[in-house]
Amino acid sequence: MGCIDSLSFNDPDKDSSLYPDIKERYTLDWNMTHTFSRVLETGPHYALDVQDALFTVDTSEVWESGPSEADVHLSYWLPSNTLDGEKVPVIAVISPYFSYGQPGSESGDTGVVGAGRGEFIFENFIPHGYAFAQVAVFGTELSTGCFDYRGAGEGLGIHHAVEWLGTQEWSNGNVGLYGKSYEGATQWEAAAQGSEYLKTIVPISGTTALHPLLYKNGSAEARSQVMHMNYFSSTVDYNEDDIDNVCPDIIEGLFAGPVTYGAGEFDPYMDNYYSERSHIDKAFENWNGSVYWVQGMQDWNVDPHQVFSGPPGTHWYQTYKDAGFDVRGILGQWGHNYPDQWTKHNAQDSGYGAEAIYNMTRWDWAQDLFEWFEYYLKGIGPKPDLHAQIQRNDGQWRIEETWPPQDSKDMIMSLSECQTVGSFVGGISAIGGAVQTITSECPAFSEENNTHISGLVKLHLYTVATFDGGQIFAEMQDSVTGIRIGHATMDIRYHAGGSEPQTVIPGQELTMMMEFQAIDALIPAGHGIRLVLTETGEDYLAPACGNACPVHVISTESKIIIPYIIENKSEGFITPQSLDAANNQ
Repeated sequence: MGCIDSLSFNDPDKDSSLYPDIKERYTLDWNMTHTFSRVLETGPHYALDVQDALFTVDTSEVWESGPSEADVHLSYWLPSNTLDGEKVPVIAVISPYFSYGQPGSESGDTGVVGAGRGEFIFENFIPHGYAFAQVAVFGTELSTGCFDYRGAGEGLGIHHAVEWLGTQEWSNGNVGLYGKSYEGATQWEAAAQGSEYLKTIVPISGTTALHPLLYKNGSAEARSQVMHMNYFSSTVDYNEDDIDNVCPDIIEGLFAGPVTYGAGEFDPYMDNYYSERSHIDKAFENWNGSVYWVQGMQDWNVDPHQVFSGPPGTHWYQTYKDAGFDVRGILGQWGHNYPDQWTKHNAQDSGYGAEAIYNMTRWDWAQDLFEWFEYYLKGIGPKPDLHAQIQRNDGQWRIEETWPPQDSKDMIMSLSECQTVGSFVGGISAIGGAVQTITSECPAFSEENNTHISGLVKLHLYTVATFDGGQIFAEMQDSVTGIRIGHATMDIRYHAGGSEPQTVIPGQELTMMMEFQAIDALIPAGHGIRLVLTETGEDYLAPACGNACPVHVISTESKIIIPYIIENKSEGFITPQSLDAANNQ
């Protein structure tokens, strides 16, 4: 795999001062005066005036009753070296967020360099000879057609934008994509189309598929009920021009959330609406590029399982590596933010990244990304190490070949070793009338040594169903300090894991194969864990069956499987930090 065959590499040692070793970066002088990071050396070029493009795409095959063609609008800035005839690579942000919002309070259009991510690319990369483009998806800004929320139509428009950028006379034919959240999702949409010009993507907390974004093993996030409508209402202008923005998928999207929440195994949308909006699997089959994965380990907007999970038996990060894709990761304890977004690396509660803020911001992010783009879009400089930079919950950074680490060992603990109070989750207790919960206090892992949890903890609960439905939310805490370590959630109909529900019969005995969100955390010597089982938590909805579906948990037949590693201190590294960022509590 990989996409470097079309590049002509030259002199890997060229200007080696531009590519410092990651473990030496903290010794260098970094510009920490802005809200985002800077490359070590400013390039010699400048940006030419913004230009616009509007081109038409045949959409007759993707929208049953929508328009048969639609326009894609984009704006782009070329570096000054194109005046001398040099061909340059393109970095693009593809987004629904241009002219986004209610009339009168909209964001800037594509011709205005976007705050944050746009300024970051514009100021760091255009001077080094990169073009920068901002693309509006169908149905937003000046792009026409249906706002096909992450559907086939949206993907088609994105594909044509990538093709256009890769075939201009000033382009060297190499396109890279950048952006967070939805702007990470559009990168996977592009990759799913398999353009030969798309050489690399850098999804930052990017959505890989819609169903697992909104549902974790069947547990529904609150936003799952209104997601499509919220976007649609912010992309229309409420005038007669909006008629082209409406198509059957809009209407289908309004019903998909509530129906999926309540119907479970009888959900009619799984095989059409959601499968159409799953992109990472299609990219795996159709594309031949590289991925720089960026994920907040405390991001509960786009959860880490978008990167480290998948259908049962599939772990997307490792699956891509095993298939030969060039994959690198940077995984910090931040929330829904960029690695260098220091003004947002704050207000994180204890157990949600607060303990890591002092060492969280990556002032070397622009440099790190520069070295990636130099290699994959220009074919110059040394090949970046295909490793994972991971931050532990106490703030320490280290390098792993991949994450979760392949050399981890499993600690298997029967919950019979724990002191447990309660046996039902959900439903109303006959004594006191409160919703029933279970708490298990487990013994210390080690009295002498710290335990470094690293990976995907599994909780196998032996249960008895009382209804075709019911839900368990599990929170893991440090048994001594009470600090949160991680969480997992599951609807009993999805007890096998993944997104495929099964009908459950009252009285049926089954094992709920729960998997925690990604954890990299240190448990001090003498400390154990506490498991608190409730029917819901974080931003998940209570089960649709309400109090009628308590789940009986037989703790003595249940177990937890904890991956842990032996710390290799040689893999740790120091990051450059500023006082403002380090003290931004």
